[in-house]
Amino acid sequence: MGQQRSSGASPEFPEPMTRILGIDPGSQRTGIGIIDVDATGKARHVHHAALQLLDNETFHLRLKQIFDELDTLIQLWKPDEVAIEKVFMARNPDSALKLGQARGAAICAVVTRGLVLTEYAAKEIKLAVVGSGGAEKTQIQHMVRVLLGLTGKLQADAADALAIALTHAHARATIARIGIPHSAWRRR
Repeated sequence: MGQQRSSGASPEFPEPMTRILGIDPGSQRTGIGIIDVDATGKARHVHHAALQLLDNETFHLRLKQIFDELDTLIQLWKPDEVAIEKVFMARNPDSALKLGQARGAAICAVVTRGLVLTEYAAKEIKLAVVGSGGAEKTQIQHMVRVLLGLTGKLQADAADALAIALTHAHARATIARIGIPHSAWRRR
């Protein structure tokens, strides 16, 4: 398992902490969100960004950028676990294929580093963060800001990535409360 983190001796975040990287894959922008979470599921914001991919000359270079930048972020922030959004069926088959390839590049960056990867459907993420599986992007942005105590505007893809990380944090805490050992629980 990954390394446990100290939260800096704050009573609000008792040790040990687990760092979770959330990834919202996209072929134009890929959202990245990193949180630290304690055993009860209490989360603290660490980092978020949206990888801008449209400056590349070809789609293949976008995929390389996703892989390279995620690999760099993983080395820098050292997450213990990673959560990623599952592919949904888009109306446009070409868009769905590109999204799947972007997701594949992200997954390769994660598994190359030997990290635990968990997948969540969009409806699961919306339900966990907003309370409704049909939530709008603005609702997700708002709830992520509230749950993590963030101020100011939050880019949509970065907000989605933080929502994915929060969903994983909630799932981990629920599994712990019902007594299933984390090593026995693996979503695929």
